[in-house]
Amino acid sequence: MRKVLCLAYHFPPVGGAAVQRNARLIGHLPDFGYETVVVTGLGRRESHWTPQDETLQRDLPTSADVRRLPGESGIVESGRRRGRAERWLGLDTPWSRWWTEGVLAVAPELPPDIEIIYAPLVPFDSFRSAHRLSEMLGKPLVVDLNDPWALDEMMVYPSRLHRASARRTMQAALSGADGVVMNTPEATARVRSTFQSLGTTPIVTIPNGFSCDDFATAARERDDSAFRIVHTGYLHTEQGLEHRRLRHLHRLLGGTLSNVDILTRSHVFLVEAVEQLRNREPELEPIEVHLAGVLTPADSEVAARSDAVKLHGYVPHSRALELLRSADLLFLPMHEVTEGRRVGIIPGKTYEYIAARKPILAAVPDGDARDLLLAAGNATICRPSDVDAIAEAIAMQVRRKRDGEPTAGPTDEFLARLEWRCRSRELARLFDLILDKRLSGEGRVDTGIGTAAGAQTPRL
Repeated sequence: MRKVLCLAYHFPPVGGAAVQRNARLIGHLPDFGYETVVVTGLGRRESHWTPQDETLQRDLPTSADVRRLPGESGIVESGRRRGRAERWLGLDTPWSRWWTEGVLAVAPELPPDIEIIYAPLVPFDSFRSAHRLSEMLGKPLVVDLNDPWALDEMMVYPSRLHRASARRTMQAALSGADGVVMNTPEATARVRSTFQSLGTTPIVTIPNGFSCDDFATAARERDDSAFRIVHTGYLHTEQGLEHRRLRHLHRLLGGTLSNVDILTRSHVFLVEAVEQLRNREPELEPIEVHLAGVLTPADSEVAARSDAVKLHGYVPHSRALELLRSADLLFLPMHEVTEGRRVGIIPGKTYEYIAARKPILAAVPDGDARDLLLAAGNATICRPSDVDAIAEAIAMQVRRKRDGEPTAGPTDEFLARLEWRCRSRELARLFDLILDKRLSGEGRVDTGIGTAAGAQTPRL
C-alpha cells in the first residue's frame, strides 16, 4: 500500500461537518490502496466549532496512524480587541502559530515511506504548515477546501482590500499545491475562472456524501401523532443578525461579494412560518420543530418565540441520524442571494437528508444544492426568505401525511453515487495520478477529473 500523510485539525473525537468529511474520506482510503498517517490536535478543545463526539472514531480504519500535537490545551482564544486586530491587520492567531509550529516539529518523526500529503484547509490558514511540510519532506501536496474561501459569498471581510488580500492568499495556497480539491462544481468553476494562473494544476470536485452503514437498519417507530420537522447542524442566527446590522457598511466598503442575507440560514423564518400556519389553520395536527446542534444564545432566543420548538443542543452524530430519520419533514435552509446568482456551497447535511428518504423542505437559492435536491426528487424548494412559501410547504406535507400519500425519493442508483466510499475512490485516483506522473518525471498533471466531476449534477 502507498502511504498518505493527512494534516487534519478537525478530526475525531471532535465533531462537526468538517470532521465527518475528513474521517469518512480517510476511512475508505485503504480500500483503494492508501494507508494514512494523521497529524491532528488533541481532540479535547471544545468551542462552538469543535464539539465533542466520540462516536465518530468508529468510522476510522484500524490501520490509521493518528498522531496528536501537544500543547493545544494551552491555547487562549483571542479576546474581542485582539480578534478585531487579527481580522483587520491580518495577524496570526494563537491557534495558527501552535498548529504550524507543531506540524513542523513532528516532521522528523514521520514515517519515511510517506508518498503524498493531503491537507484539508480548515481553518484556511493551515495551508502554511502544509506547504512548509511539503517542502521539508519533498512530497507532493493536495489541498482540500470545504468552502470556496475568498470566493464564498458567506465570507464577509472588513473591506474590499481585505477581500482582495484573501484572494491573493488563496491563490498562493492553491498555486503551491500539486492538486486542489473543491467541494462543489460551482466552487471548482469559480476557482478555474478566477485563478487561471493555476494552469495545469488539477482542480477536482469531490463533494461531501453519506455512509450507507448509517441507514442499514430500519428507523425506530414513533409513538406520537405530531408532525415533526427536524433540522440538524449549525444555525447561523448570531452571524446573520450581525451581518444584517452591518451589511450596508460592508457593502459600502466592498467586504461582501453580493447582496447576501445570512440570517435565512437559520430557523428564524421557519419559526415565523410555523406560527403563521398554526394561527391560520389551528385544526392541523400538532407541529413540532426539533433542532439538534450547537446553540448560541441568539439561537435559543429565536426558538423561545414558539412553543413548537424543541431544542436538543449538540448530540452525537448517531443521535442526529435518529432524529432526522424520525422526521416527517427535514428543513434545509441556506443564505439568500440575488435571484439568478448561484451559491458556491452545499451544506454537508444535504446528503444525509437525501439518504434518509424523507420529504425535505429546502429554502435554498439557485446553485448546486438546489440542482442536487431537484435531481433527488424528495424536496419542496422555495426561496430562503419566503415565509409564505415555507408555511404552505409545511401545510402541504401535513396534509399528505394525514392522507397517507406516498413520498417520492431518490433511487438506489442515485444514492450509490453519493456514498463516501465513492468520494474516497475519487480522492485516491487523484493521488495515483499525481504520484504516477511524478514517478515518470512528468511533474504536475492536468487530470481532467475536475471537469468530469462537475459535468453532471447526479455526481454530487
